[in-house]
Amino acid sequence: MALLNSYISWFLSNSSIKLDSYPKNLFTGKIMDENISYCRTDGTPPLLEQTIPAHLAEIANRFPEREAVVSLPQQKRLSYRELTEAVAGLAKGLMGLGFAKGDRIGIWSTNNLEWLLIQLATARIGAILVNINPAYRAKELAYAMQRSEVQGLFLIPSFKSSDYLAILGELLPELQHCNPDSLNSREFPFLRRVVLYAPAEPMATKRPAPGFTLWAEVLGAAASVSDASLAARDASLNPFEPINIQYTSGTTGFPKAVLLSHRNILNNAYFSALAMHFSEQDRLCVPVPFYHCFGMVLCNLLCLSVGGCIVIACEHFDAGLVLAAVADERCTAIHGVPTMFIAELEHPRFGKLDLSSLRTGIMAGAPCPPALMQRVMTDMHCSEILIGYGETEASPLTHLTTREDNLERRINTVGRNLPHQEVKVVDLSSGRTISLGEVGEICFRGYHIMRGYYNDPEATGKAIDREGWLHSGDLGRMDRDGYVQITGRLKEMIIRGGENIYPREIEDYLFTHPKVAGVAVFGVPDDFYGEEIMAWLKPRSGSTLAEEEIRSFCQGKIAHYKIPKYIWFVEEFPMTVTGKVQKYKMREQAVARLQQDQGNG
Repeated sequence: MALLNSYISWFLSNSSIKLDSYPKNLFTGKIMDENISYCRTDGTPPLLEQTIPAHLAEIANRFPEREAVVSLPQQKRLSYRELTEAVAGLAKGLMGLGFAKGDRIGIWSTNNLEWLLIQLATARIGAILVNINPAYRAKELAYAMQRSEVQGLFLIPSFKSSDYLAILGELLPELQHCNPDSLNSREFPFLRRVVLYAPAEPMATKRPAPGFTLWAEVLGAAASVSDASLAARDASLNPFEPINIQYTSGTTGFPKAVLLSHRNILNNAYFSALAMHFSEQDRLCVPVPFYHCFGMVLCNLLCLSVGGCIVIACEHFDAGLVLAAVADERCTAIHGVPTMFIAELEHPRFGKLDLSSLRTGIMAGAPCPPALMQRVMTDMHCSEILIGYGETEASPLTHLTTREDNLERRINTVGRNLPHQEVKVVDLSSGRTISLGEVGEICFRGYHIMRGYYNDPEATGKAIDREGWLHSGDLGRMDRDGYVQITGRLKEMIIRGGENIYPREIEDYLFTHPKVAGVAVFGVPDDFYGEEIMAWLKPRSGSTLAEEEIRSFCQGKIAHYKIPKYIWFVEEFPMTVTGKVQKYKMREQAVARLQQDQGNG
C-alpha cells in the first residue's frame, strides 16, 4: 500500500491531468511524458491477507446451508457446511498418511468433486497441489512429476483413450510388488504414495496392484489425527507461502512449473468475482478443466471466495452437457475459451434449451473475435459476459472488461487491470515504457505475480526483471484510460518483408465471414519475404468454402500484405485440453507439407 499511496501522491503533485477529468472507477497512475504504468486506485476493498482455508471458513460460517458445489456427472451436491466437513476429513487423512506443509501432492484427473476436495484439503494442511494435465501421456507425466518433485499422486483410472493405470505401471513398475506405504522408485525418488479413486464410486475402488493406496484408506487415516492437530496446522499457515504448482500450457515448448501462493490465487479469484458482480446468489457453470488456472482459480476459488455455487457440468468438455447444465441448474454465469463458446453456439441443441438464466461469465484463454462476443451476448443471453486476459504466471487474471464498459471496449479490448495490480507496455528492444497507443510488450507487477518457477531460478530471472515486472511475451497497446488491446503473441508476430503483422487482427476479420466457425493465422518461412501468412479455417457446419471466396472477402477490407498467401480448410485445430490452439503444431505440419509440395513440384 505504501507504494500505491506514493503513486497517488506523485500523481496529484506532478500531473497536469485532473483526477476529476477521469470517469469514476478508472485509474490514476504514474504519468511522465505520456509514459504510463497504471495501478488501480479506485476505492476497491483491500487485499485479502488470509489463507485459503481461513477465508473459506468465513464464507461457510456465513452461508452454511447454501449449495457450494453440484457435480452433475456424479449426481452429488454439497452445501458449504458439508463441503468444509468433507475437506477437514480429507485434510486429516492426508496428515495421517504423513503429508506435511510444503509437500508436493499431484492430481491427475478430470473434473470431479474429489478434485475440488483435494484442492482445498492440500491448502488446509499447507501442502502444494501440483496440477497435472489429464491429457498427458507417459513422457509428459514423468516430466511433470520429476520437475515438481511430486511426493504424492492422486489419479483416476483412465481418461478417454488414456489408460492411466497402464501409463503409471510403465513408469512405476514398483507398484506391482511394494506396499502402499513403502513405495521407493529410482526414477521418482521423491514419490512415496500413489492414491487411486474412481469418480463414480471412490469408496468402492478396487486395488489394481499392491502399491496403490485407495481413497477410503486416505479417509480412514483421519482417525489418527485430532481436531486440535488440524487446527494447529491451520494456525501455522501463512498467506505468502506457496500452495500450488501449475504448468504453463507448453504451446511454445516445455511447460514450466509456476509456483503460486495462497495470496496470489485467493485475491485473484476474489477481485475477479467482484468485477463480475458475482455473489452468493450466483451459480457458475464450469466447462473448463480444473487442472488449469481458469478452472481452479477463476471457477472454483472465485465461487468459494464469495459463497457462489460451482456447477460441474461434465468431466471433460462436452458442449451438449454444458448447455443442459445451464438450463437444468439455472446457472447465472458460464466461463470458457472462445472455442468452447463456438461449440456451444453450433451445437444441435442450442436454441432448444432455456438459457435465459445466464447473465455473465468470463471468456479468456485465447483472443476472442468481436463477432463471437456479440453472439454470446445476444444468443446466449450473456449480456454481461466479460473478456479476460492474463497468464498462469499472474495467478492468472490481469485484465477484465466490466459490464459498465461500452460495447466497443467490451468487444475490442481486454479491459483494464484488476485492482492492486500494475501494468505497463514497453519497447521490445530497449525495454523502456512507451507512449500510449504504441504497440509493445505488456508487463505486470503486483500481488498476483508468481513466486517463481519451481527450482528454476534462471527461468524465473528471465521472466521477472529486477524491478519485479513480469514480462508477458504478449504484444498490445494501452489507451489513456488504461484499456489494453492485445495485438498478438511476441513469438507469433509475423514479419513479412519488414512489415510487422499481428495474427489477431487478421483472425478477427476472417471470423466475421458468415461461413467461418474458427480461424488461426500464423507465419511460415518464405525465401523472399522471410515469412508468409497462412490461415487455417474451420467452416461452419454444413457450409463449404473456397480459397477464392476468402481472398475476395479480404480484398479491399484489410491491407494487401495481410491477406494470407496460404489458406487451408480443416475440420479441427490441434489444441491443448483447455481449448488453446497450438499454433506451433500447425506451423510444423504446414512447413512439412509445403516442403513436400515443393519437392514434388
